[in-house]
Formats: sequence, C-alpha cells, structure tokens
Amino acid sequence: MTTQTPDTFTSPAIDAAGGLRDGFADVGDVELHYVEAGDGPLVVLLHGFPEFWYGWRRQIAPLVEAGFRVVAPDLRGYDLSSRPDRFTDYTADKVAGDIRGLIRALGAESAMVVGHDWGGTVAWTLAMNHPEVVDRLAILNAAHPRRLNEGLRNPRQLLRSWYFFSFQLPKLPERRARRGNWRFFKRFLRDARPAYTAEELDRYVDAWSQPGAATGMIDYYRAAVRLGSKQEPRPISAPTLVIWGQRDRYLGRRLAEPHHDDVPNLERVERLPSASHWVHHDEAERVNELLVDFLAPGSGSHTAA
Repeated sequence: MTTQTPDTFTSPAIDAAGGLRDGFADVGDVELHYVEAGDGPLVVLLHGFPEFWYGWRRQIAPLVEAGFRVVAPDLRGYDLSSRPDRFTDYTADKVAGDIRGLIRALGAESAMVVGHDWGGTVAWTLAMNHPEVVDRLAILNAAHPRRLNEGLRNPRQLLRSWYFFSFQLPKLPERRARRGNWRFFKRFLRDARPAYTAEELDRYVDAWSQPGAATGMIDYYRAAVRLGSKQEPRPISAPTLVIWGQRDRYLGRRLAEPHHDDVPNLERVERLPSASHWVHHDEAERVNELLVDFLAPGSGSHTAA
C-alpha cells in the first residue's frame, strides 16, 4: 500500500496561545495529524464527513476547562493526515485501528471516545473491535452499524442516503465536489444553525483542497457500499451515550436507538428536537454539558493519560 502525505502544513494556524498543540502520530501504515489541548483523562474526538478536526472547535475548550486532555485527529484521508491510495483502505475497521494506534501513541492505555457521523461509525467499530481502549463512548448522529444496515432496507432511508451511491462513480464525484469553490461539499453543511461563517467555510475549503483529500473522503463511501460490513456486530461493553439532533436530513430518527443486545450499557439517547445532523454546532452548549456530565470522573472510572 502507498499513501499520500501532505508535504507542507497548510491548515489554519494552530492557536498555541490558546492552548492548542499540533502533532502527528505514526499509526502503522498511516500518519495522523491531530490537535491537542489540556491535561487530564484523555478524550478523543472523531469528526465526520465532510469535516476535519476543526469540526470540534466548539467542544475543545469546554472539555479542556472541565479537566480533560482533548485530542481531535484528522481521520485518514482528511486534511493533513496521510491518504492510502485504494478505496479498500477506508473500511471502518481499518480507521478504527488507526485510532487504537493513536491512543497508544499518545501514551495512554485507553480513552473516552466521542464520534460524530463517520467518526461515530469509527467509534462504534473501535468499541466493538478494541474494547480495551474505550472507557466511555459518546455518539452524535451516527447509527450503530446494525441499525444502519436495517435502515438502508427502508426506501425512505435509501432516499436520505442518496449520496452513498452517487459517490460510487470513478472521478466524477471529485470533479463535482471541486466546482464552484467546493459548493457541493458546502451543501452538506447547510442545515447548521447558526450558519457557518465565511471564515469557517474558508477553513473547510483549505482542508478539502489538500492534494488527494477529496478522493480520500469519498473513498469511505466507496468502501462502505462496495465492500459492505465484513464483521458481525459485537456487544459493546463501554458505557454509552447517544446524542441525536432530530432534524437530521440524512439519518432517520429511528436509527438513534441501538439494539439493547448490541449496546447493553447504553445510558440513554438524548434527543435534541431543534438540532440538525450538525448537532454539536447547532446546540453546542447543550452538547458540551451532556459530554462533560457523561465523561466527568465522577460518572465512572477512567484511565488518565
């Protein structure tokens, strides 16, 4: 396998004065870029499509203020992380393996893991495949793999997930994505309230414009549709919180609840009626309160980094 790694650091400036530290970690076949802040129990934030670490900009400081060490990586294929050149290298189990490697590279035995969208899929998979590294699990608008597979048998959910299939064509999705200063990717973010500012969108455009990034991002969908899930879901032992924006245009509300046998330690599903798929942006203050309460040392036993 070959990978593409950005030659220069061209992402938005890291605010060192504000406590953000920039780093790279070798995790097997890929190098992951991440930002980090704070000290204390380790919390790893996993972004979705079409975001990158910056998608957690409203969560990092509140979690640090609550006493956590917060690490937000770019998943493989995104922004400044390296990009394997085959779509088969973007299956959820491989990306989950990256995060296991990152936790260990950060000097921790385990971490609390928060995932949104594709990052949520990776977080579910990490907790299934590598339970020893996940102390607590928080999922934002990402269906458990079994629920998603069930949902995709429903014509209404298939319509919601139309882009899964439009991304299967070779090269055309990438060309479409670049048109009009990345208008197609920006449309995925349009439900967020308040709307993303011009400065915030410029940061996304910078990440999307990294050489090969558009293909890496789209290859997650190529792998999911062409290869499907090769593993039987395993019960997740970690205490789990699901936060769900009810105005999600991409995922139906019924997908929020995982099966009890799959997630026996589900604490609850917290539904936010006015939030969209971008729940961590729309209802940032409430999401931060929920995360701090769920991840706080008093709510369970954690392994400090």
